[in-house]
Amino acid sequence: MTTPQQYVQDKAAASGSSFYYAFLFLPKDRRAAITAFYAFCREVDDVVDEVSDPGVAATKLAWWQSEVRKSFAGQPSHPVMQALMPYAAPFEIKAEHLLAVIEGCQMDLEQTRYLDFAGLQRYCHLVAGVVGEVAARIFGQTSEQTTQYAHKLGLAFQLTNIIRDVGEDAIRGRIYLPVEELQRFDVKAHEILNRKYSDRFAALMRFQAERAHRLYDEALALLPPQDRRTQKPGLMMASIYRTLLREIEADQFQVLHQRVSLTPLRKLWLAWRVQALGRM
Repeated sequence: MTTPQQYVQDKAAASGSSFYYAFLFLPKDRRAAITAFYAFCREVDDVVDEVSDPGVAATKLAWWQSEVRKSFAGQPSHPVMQALMPYAAPFEIKAEHLLAVIEGCQMDLEQTRYLDFAGLQRYCHLVAGVVGEVAARIFGQTSEQTTQYAHKLGLAFQLTNIIRDVGEDAIRGRIYLPVEELQRFDVKAHEILNRKYSDRFAALMRFQAERAHRLYDEALALLPPQDRRTQKPGLMMASIYRTLLREIEADQFQVLHQRVSLTPLRKLWLAWRVQALGRM
């Protein structure tokens, strides 16, 4: 029989995510905590991505809301929550953090377009900023300012994901790029949904990439020196994600028909370089 710890380990490893490579360098208890938290994020995110019926997906997310509340009341039933709950108090993980992540996933069921960047930022706050905040606590922050760094870095990660996944999201009928920005660059929604490239699309994507780079710079400037060592896993992820963004730029934003990715070996090397040399 699979233990909760084995379940979350398998869930995290199977995703092939950049996050997994950053976890490898953590002390045992912190690694166990972040692996369980990451598995939770994957579970609720998979509800939206893998359940085709929105009604069924909404019911499943409502179940997860109930499971979070029961877990914090001392009755976890899902292996992910059983693995996570021993670390909630030591690392100051609260029910509202997990409920915020679920709320972000609910937005995916209800909304396929965002009018402007302010609206998109609200979504990114829930699915990435809050995740960054919890991760920073698990990694071992000592300064309040590290929470601001984590939120801004989470936003940069999410915008990188949005750039990478424009084509995949279009297949699901979703366009995260704000309507106002599509109009500014004269890119029509049907061009993205039909995966048609143009100079206008490339200009729109350059604008998105420049904003993401700016956010990486702003996030790193916010990280207090005293937390730089403990927050190395986040810096590893930043190195991996930013390298991915640069690959997409070098490839002239060919993201409508493919998903650009880095090899596992390259991700591991980038993570190791931050760990060993402190370089991004």
